[in-house]
Amino acid sequence: MYLMKWLNKIIKLAFSRHMQQVLQDMQQPDAVQQKIFDQLIRSSSGTEFGKKYDFASIRSVSEFQRRVPLHSYEDLKKDIQRMMRGESNILCPGKVRHFSRSSGTTNEKSKYIPVPDVNLKDCHLKGAHDAVAMWLHNNPESKIFDAGRAIIMGGEIGVYDQLANTLMGDVSAIMVQHLPFYANWFLTPDIPTALIPDWEEKIEKIARVAMKQNITNLSGVPTWTLVLFRRILELSGKSNLSEVFPNFEVYLHGGVNFEPYRSQFEDLFPAGKVEFRNTYNASEGFFATQFAKEDEGMQLLSGNGVFYEFVEMDQLSEKFPKSCTIGEVQKNTNYAVVISSNAGLWRYLIGDTVEFTSTYPHQIQITGRTQQYINVFGEEVMVSNTEKALVNTCRQLQAQICEYTVAPVFLTSDNKGCHEWLVEFEKEPQNLEQFKQLLDRNLQQINSDYEAKRFKSIALKELELKSLPKGSFYNWLRQKGKFGGQNKVPRLSNERQYLEEILASLV
Repeated sequence: MYLMKWLNKIIKLAFSRHMQQVLQDMQQPDAVQQKIFDQLIRSSSGTEFGKKYDFASIRSVSEFQRRVPLHSYEDLKKDIQRMMRGESNILCPGKVRHFSRSSGTTNEKSKYIPVPDVNLKDCHLKGAHDAVAMWLHNNPESKIFDAGRAIIMGGEIGVYDQLANTLMGDVSAIMVQHLPFYANWFLTPDIPTALIPDWEEKIEKIARVAMKQNITNLSGVPTWTLVLFRRILELSGKSNLSEVFPNFEVYLHGGVNFEPYRSQFEDLFPAGKVEFRNTYNASEGFFATQFAKEDEGMQLLSGNGVFYEFVEMDQLSEKFPKSCTIGEVQKNTNYAVVISSNAGLWRYLIGDTVEFTSTYPHQIQITGRTQQYINVFGEEVMVSNTEKALVNTCRQLQAQICEYTVAPVFLTSDNKGCHEWLVEFEKEPQNLEQFKQLLDRNLQQINSDYEAKRFKSIALKELELKSLPKGSFYNWLRQKGKFGGQNKVPRLSNERQYLEEILASLV
């Protein structure tokens, strides 16, 4: 016990010193970003990519933007595959051993993102340290390290090429494998259990171990965390998690919008002592984290080995879209995120869209995906629109949702088009028809384009809604071999493929 208290003081002191650097970065993001840009260009000038675009002669950000085009994953795919086979100095210096498998949607083709050691240390792990440092900075009396433990839910990792000694897996699994030595004293379960590839087996084992320990914090995707928490309640026989974990302080969540799940977590911790903090940790990097409880957005981490650019959504279709640096962005504008990083991703469109809720400090909120929206009828509905409409409707009718997806019902000669919603409820509303009508009205209030198309049902009729049995979305993911990890249900699509697959899986 004495050793743990002594170690707790040392760790808190280390995080306090780390926080001083975080605060400096927040105060001068332009200078920090310029420094990172210079480092990236200089360190990669000898790579194959750097020689192709003559990085050695680049002297400014504007010159870099004129010379290097925006890249999608498909643009870099062949180079990444070469790196996975063991080739060196392609997109970044040296040889890369680890690659994170990006499964942000249920697309059959996974993307593999390089995770060189410098990116793992100075971006992913540093971002996690930043998040904890911010928590301790704002909660100096926190006891998360005082005989407390955190639950880890790493993904899975495996061999891609035995000869090249290349490993691939979820970024969470790669991070778990490279945690600092002292982390083992504060984490549960052990790392081999956290990395079990079968998620049902993993959740069962974690639940049985964690329910007997002093859990104070957890990081993870809300959907899979709920599965774990409910299993812990079943095994413990307790009515809520405040009874199981009376010292639980903070849940760091990410991966999907938390708001549709907030009421369920609040029910799990009715004592009201737990804080829910948003993080933005993607396969491509750890980009942002919520600084304080009252913040609307997440603090953009300007010093984590990533040079950021932001492209207004209406510019994306242009041949040479104009991009903004951190010093040029404006509030309440929908931007596509573009990164150049120490992972060897150059002017790379990661697929997320954000808005700045404030500048200086630069805080963002995720608004959706560049490919996840519905604009079949000119309605331009984004994920942020549907999730806000859902949250408002659930709050008004005391309902709770587990998962949902939306797709268009196309126009026919004798029928108008509309949006079809598949919703799996944790707590179904008393009147589903009332829920549907209110959801449609709330979406109109949030999105003026949708409202215009719905006016007198001239272009769009009222949305259709189907309530699915519990477990429907998880069963679909399981059938596709996408159960667990970072796999997520696609929220919006301009096509009906996902929706039709989900309906077919119910048979």
